Amino acid sequence: MAINPGPNLNSVPAPQKQTLANNYLDFTGTANSWGQQYLPDLMEKEAEVFGPRTISGFLSQVGAEEAMQSDQVVWSEQGRLHLSYKCNVDANNGTTAGTGATDVIVISSDIDGNSLSTKGHGIRINDTVIIADATNGVVKCLVTDVPSTSSVEVLPYDRGAANLTITATDASTILVYGSEYGKADSYRTALGAAQTDTRGANEPRFLTFTNKPIIMKDYFEVSGSDTSRIGWVEVSTENGQSGYMWYLKAEADTRARFNDYIEMAMLEGERADSSSIIDGTSLLNGIAAGDDTGTEGLFAAVESRGNITTGVTGVNAATDLAEFDAILAEFDKQGAIEEYMMFINRSTSLAMDDMLASMNSYGAGGTSYGVFNNSEDMALNLGFTGFRRGSYDFYKSDFRYLNDKATRGGINEAAGANALRGVMIPAGTSSVYDQTVGQSMKRPFLHVRYRASQTDDRRMKSWVTGSVGAATSALDAMQLHFLTERCLITQGANNFMLMK
Repeated sequence: MAINPGPNLNSVPAPQKQTLANNYLDFTGTANSWGQQYLPDLMEKEAEVFGPRTISGFLSQVGAEEAMQSDQVVWSEQGRLHLSYKCNVDANNGTTAGTGATDVIVISSDIDGNSLSTKGHGIRINDTVIIADATNGVVKCLVTDVPSTSSVEVLPYDRGAANLTITATDASTILVYGSEYGKADSYRTALGAAQTDTRGANEPRFLTFTNKPIIMKDYFEVSGSDTSRIGWVEVSTENGQSGYMWYLKAEADTRARFNDYIEMAMLEGERADSSSIIDGTSLLNGIAAGDDTGTEGLFAAVESRGNITTGVTGVNAATDLAEFDAILAEFDKQGAIEEYMMFINRSTSLAMDDMLASMNSYGAGGTSYGVFNNSEDMALNLGFTGFRRGSYDFYKSDFRYLNDKATRGGINEAAGANALRGVMIPAGTSSVYDQTVGQSMKRPFLHVRYRASQTDDRRMKSWVTGSVGAATSALDAMQLHFLTERCLITQGANNFMLMK
């Protein structure tokens, strides 16, 4: 069944004052106008047809805010404790660099796919390792040599004279599970001329991330004459004001829209990389070439450092237990945080309700699911607010931003398979080392940093200029200015999940 939206909805604010057929009263004397002798029945109250129009409030539920005095935020996160890497079996029987009939293992990245850069891997001579892939199965080996920062040589424990079968890049995984030394033996750094492992103890991997604040601005202007002009339409603003002064509504709408922009920018923000046309432009609206532009929002952080699920059907993400079991398996690989908040759109929320209802043995023939006994005399509750699967608790909430047609809801309609259905956010706090503060601190996984000092607090500034009210200039108008400078810090993005 198709649903067609009503036409001619006044849903988009105009960037300038315009006279249209549906926004003014006709005084020309035509039929049904003020030029006739009959008084029309005026409905002075403006109808609120869109309900609550603001979408802000998401970050206030799941995060915190904190002041800063720098142009960027730098923080570090824990690396994994154990040594596990993506690799491939490159050659055997000494056909490449190495000694003896050993298998050469080429290591390309850590288990999460991060480049080893110049530090290389942490596997050492006499380590015992497990090598696993579809071709060789699970094979336990002893490391006999470390010829480079990107390779090791091993001998299998259980294959006799047989060698490992060569595999493609990243097709294998290698895990250090211990070590084995001979009696009275010491730590080995070289066993022969071809062996060059001269490294000492392993150091924790230093994972550093950065983000930068962006400056956001907006303003509203009304002439001095219009501030003293009364209208016939009674308006109500988002903050509860009401009256017959139209500029009250326009000012309140501008403020509410800017508050929404603040949150939307923290969700949707993107950092421009070094090859971006934005960064390469000589001068773009005051932004010089080479300036670090953009900021990393929540969605971009999870896209680059977190997890993504597209659901079993590819239409509604995470709407059956098989998909949730796959999500649990992925979370088990990460921090295994046991409580998650799911902020999802309407279709995914209903699909989850149907999934949970189907778990009830009476769901197909009745309506017995829920935490109460349904009867014909009470309202039937067909929705669920949360559930537990395995050791994880999930709490779901509708995300207005993903439903509203004027925001991400409209984008989702056009995006098709690339639509964003929701996001899973871990509850609780994370412990990180903050280089600005100089110590380890516990913070929510999401928190906003805004620029502030004793001189200027840029969390949310607003000020009035012009000659209306308290005169500050000769301008015969009132200008209301808004400004903020902030960025979002997404710590532990590996514990987040985007639902597409």
